Amino acid sequence: MISQTPIRPGDGRYLFRGVMVGDGHRAAGTSLSAAQDKAGVPPGIWKGRGLAAVGLAAGDVVTERQAELLLGEGRHPDGDRIERERLQAGDDPARARRASVLGRPIEHNRSPKTEKAKERIPWLGMHLVFRPPPTAHIAWALMGHEIRLVLELCQDIARDKTLEWLEDAVAQIRWKGGGKHRAGVRDGLIVAVFRHYESRAADSKPLLHDHALVSIRARRPDEKGTWGNLSADTMLAHIVAADTLYVLTFMEEVSARLGWAWEPREVTPGRRPVMEIAGIDQRLIGWQSTRRQQIEEALFVLTAEYVEEHGHEPGERAGYGLACRAADRTRPPKRKELRSLSELRERWRESAIAAFGADVIDRLAERAREAAAAVWARVRPVVDIALAAVDVVAVVYVMRGAFKRHHLLAEARRYLAYVLRGRPHQPGLDETIVQTVVDDYTRPVGRGWKMTADLHALYPRDTDDQAVLRPLTRKRTAPRYARARLAAAALAARVQAVRRAERLGSRTRPHSVAVPGTSRCGLRLSRPDRKAGPAQEQQQGTDIAALEQTRATIEAVAKMAAKLKDGVRRRAVAPGPAPRPAPSPPSHTQQPGVQQTPGRTPTGGVA
Repeated sequence: MISQTPIRPGDGRYLFRGVMVGDGHRAAGTSLSAAQDKAGVPPGIWKGRGLAAVGLAAGDVVTERQAELLLGEGRHPDGDRIERERLQAGDDPARARRASVLGRPIEHNRSPKTEKAKERIPWLGMHLVFRPPPTAHIAWALMGHEIRLVLELCQDIARDKTLEWLEDAVAQIRWKGGGKHRAGVRDGLIVAVFRHYESRAADSKPLLHDHALVSIRARRPDEKGTWGNLSADTMLAHIVAADTLYVLTFMEEVSARLGWAWEPREVTPGRRPVMEIAGIDQRLIGWQSTRRQQIEEALFVLTAEYVEEHGHEPGERAGYGLACRAADRTRPPKRKELRSLSELRERWRESAIAAFGADVIDRLAERAREAAAAVWARVRPVVDIALAAVDVVAVVYVMRGAFKRHHLLAEARRYLAYVLRGRPHQPGLDETIVQTVVDDYTRPVGRGWKMTADLHALYPRDTDDQAVLRPLTRKRTAPRYARARLAAAALAARVQAVRRAERLGSRTRPHSVAVPGTSRCGLRLSRPDRKAGPAQEQQQGTDIAALEQTRATIEAVAKMAAKLKDGVRRRAVAPGPAPRPAPSPPSHTQQPGVQQTPGRTPTGGVA
């Protein structure tokens, strides 16, 4: 998952003495590289296409001074050199410092000339944390060295693809009109990435995760390439969609490189399940996520307080805020003892073997492969666009009522993760599902590009069936997500029923004809007030031809019966030996004048 917090002036101490050295304790006067070597964490690297504008390249090592200037003061990463050159050119200190600032200086918000901005603390960046599912931490910590490297590579790919999507499809910059308008950035984002290996818990459990510090400074798409601030509300609105993209990409990379499959695991009854590696012993999740248990206990208390205050369960946005508050409440102090990754892995393995036995730990990879084979055998790698669309719109409609496109996109990616279980999907399939929902099952509502579910489109034929969906969405005793799943199942069942009816209606029956008065489903007469289309005229022509053929068949049978009766009458009048009496049937009486045929009924049916 992805969590986010803002970076404001004054947060530099936490970033430079905690995040950059693996959440450990960094003594005063210790250089960044020395603290990273002692902590056993790799140095931070720069990411993003916006690096070229400040003279950096992707993969360069993040120095402490660069991070202080960009993320702590909103200045150019090489601002010291720029300021020194301007001072040598004869500029005064204030002008020389202003030349190294990217965009508006943070001191502007403290100026008495600004009305509302002087009371607002400016943002300098966004702190994003990328964490894989818990079973991925277990496999990374307890399996072999090669599997560890593969999982770290999957983490790199999933994180980088998510950051690329954010800078391509999401990142916008304030543009003209007092910042009310938005436009895409000219180059891209500037991101500093730091990798950590363990959690903040006192017992130091495995937690492979990356800290991505995204600078809020970006260039506008004008001729001069002036600098401004990213639209923070736009970035925040798409965090959930970015989270689902990251998890979906990580699952696909792991399945493609290791052959493992994924299964849903219900953490909290009635809430969204999380996808975990199939075959990993569920007991190891509790051993690994002791901090998660502390957060869940605090979240339970906060949720109960929210329900008592508001009278209903928290929605998706409120639940995310409560989870962040629970994490802050249970945050332990930084550890003072730092160990290398090899020492940590050895300690984790000893702890897991002591708790669950060597057989469970040594067979983790084997059981993951066996479970993957069982999952692949029962789960088809097929995505039905229509079923995906009704599932997405039902869940989002019940969860939110009114929604935007990025809400649909996040749910579409969750649907792909659940249906494919790690198999790759075609590029753009999530956007295709969203576009299908927007085109077929939504209608605009309110302002701000909001929409809601169009119930008349979901139930096009009769309005009485709308009662199927509404009680499910208003069942207040069930959790919101449970009601959403009930609504999605009801819509999916309706789609399947319509498809079955269409298949049965289009199936040809060459051995059956419609006879008026003898068939339960006779010819359907069209309404006199409705015009017949080409397909209906063709169907009427086919029914008339079948009726004429039936009449001709009946007349031929009648003529044949008359001939048989005449022959019997002539043989009865002509002299000759008396005919043998026919044996009477045991259970029925044979009708006179009808000749039995082997394999037919005694009454001589006509097809």
